[in-house]
Amino acid sequence: MKKVGFDTDKYLKEQSAYILERVENSEKLYLEFGGKLIGDKHAKRVLPGFDEDAKMKLLASLKDQSEIIICVYAGDIERNKVRGDYGITYDRDVLRLIDEYRAYGIPVNSVLITRYREQPNVKIFMSKLERSGIVVHTHKEIEGYPTNVEAIVGDNGFASNSFIHTTKPLVVVTAPGAGSGKLATCLNQLYHEYANGNEASYAKFETFPVWNMPLKHPVNSAYEAATVDLKDVNMLDNYHFEAYGEVAVNYNRDMEMFPVIRRIIEKITGKASVYQSPTDMGVNRLKSGIIDDELVCQASMQEIIRRAFAIENDYIKGTADDETLRHMQLILEENGLKKENRKTVTVAREYAEKVQKKLGSSNLQAVLAIELPNGKVITGRTTPLMDASAAAIVNSLKSLANISDEIDLLAPMILETIKQLKTNELKSKVPTLSANELLIALAISAVTNPTASLAYKEIEHLKDAQAHSTVMLNNENAQTIRMLGIDVTNDPVYPSDNLYYN
Repeated sequence: MKKVGFDTDKYLKEQSAYILERVENSEKLYLEFGGKLIGDKHAKRVLPGFDEDAKMKLLASLKDQSEIIICVYAGDIERNKVRGDYGITYDRDVLRLIDEYRAYGIPVNSVLITRYREQPNVKIFMSKLERSGIVVHTHKEIEGYPTNVEAIVGDNGFASNSFIHTTKPLVVVTAPGAGSGKLATCLNQLYHEYANGNEASYAKFETFPVWNMPLKHPVNSAYEAATVDLKDVNMLDNYHFEAYGEVAVNYNRDMEMFPVIRRIIEKITGKASVYQSPTDMGVNRLKSGIIDDELVCQASMQEIIRRAFAIENDYIKGTADDETLRHMQLILEENGLKKENRKTVTVAREYAEKVQKKLGSSNLQAVLAIELPNGKVITGRTTPLMDASAAAIVNSLKSLANISDEIDLLAPMILETIKQLKTNELKSKVPTLSANELLIALAISAVTNPTASLAYKEIEHLKDAQAHSTVMLNNENAQTIRMLGIDVTNDPVYPSDNLYYN
């Protein structure tokens, strides 16, 4: 049975009560949602027992009082920015989010394209949304934002950007990822509400960092590791301490922005801000759900290691810079961690070396090691028939189903036929079966093969397994493994010299 360190129900009860308290104290509350509203896999990993859709379920309980505005930065669409945990671009994630919100019965008011400059790909995306019945708004970039308060609140600032009409007392402003313009959107709405004679307020739904936990607590360090590419640094909230004599944790961007945000709010409302600190602006009751701090600390440290591998891979691919890499290494050192503290790392590397010696080869061997939820570690390596990901998955399923290694789940004739199809008819340069192709073949074989059927029924038990690859996974395998619910890392090494297939 999986150990639990977090009580989601307790957390949701306290968090929803606090949100409702904010709503009751305002005619309309614009609530900026930090982090992922749906599928918060980071929170799930660092808080064992956390429901990754907890925030969505919380919002669903308030759906009669709420509606959603989805922000997305035009530049992220234009350059096809990818959401790492799902492997999809931000524009596709907006579509996914709309579908998810609708499934929960929460109305989506509109999609807002921020910092719009009539980029060609953005225009295409907007047309797709509008032809699907989705209301689309655009906001231009405001010169001087966020520091020039007079300009921001002047005729060429918020006044020049459109007002999004809303009807519910709680308006949730969310986005596919950071830097999408959620705060600017909330402040823009606030400006127009007051210009129209309506009172409204702003708050921020926070998840991380956790304000009432120690600065260097592994949960907060894991958040810093998760946002290292954004140059985020956790720090003590000196505004909060000066106002209340209470130690609180926040992060650099909120700390730097707070004086400006407070001045903007005061300029818009014409009265002193109720917020004395950036922590005041947040709605965060996460600590109340932690029931096993030691387990949470262990999970958070494993997340830091996962993030370290991710940054190293991004560095090799050219999407992370030297400063980000150094910062990540510093976080590892501060927490006394090495990448080898991840169990599957050592197993995968040792098996790769063993295979390399056995074959008398000088080439790096592709190996994937999977630690099953029962603690057993299973390996798989690339062979002429299947790649390491496919091999490790089939070996894991055999282990879970107590099927002997000597028994073939799939007839070699079937595998060979698929290989020939890829090579001859589809002209693929990579003839080996991928994880996705292996699973499809297994599903078909399970209809007539009782042994294959036993293994097929164990697929669901791969969820929450841990894995490590000695080489970078291609996009197809990485996506398949993520969809199985396996948390995977890999060494920052390309599997071959083939630039296109890498």
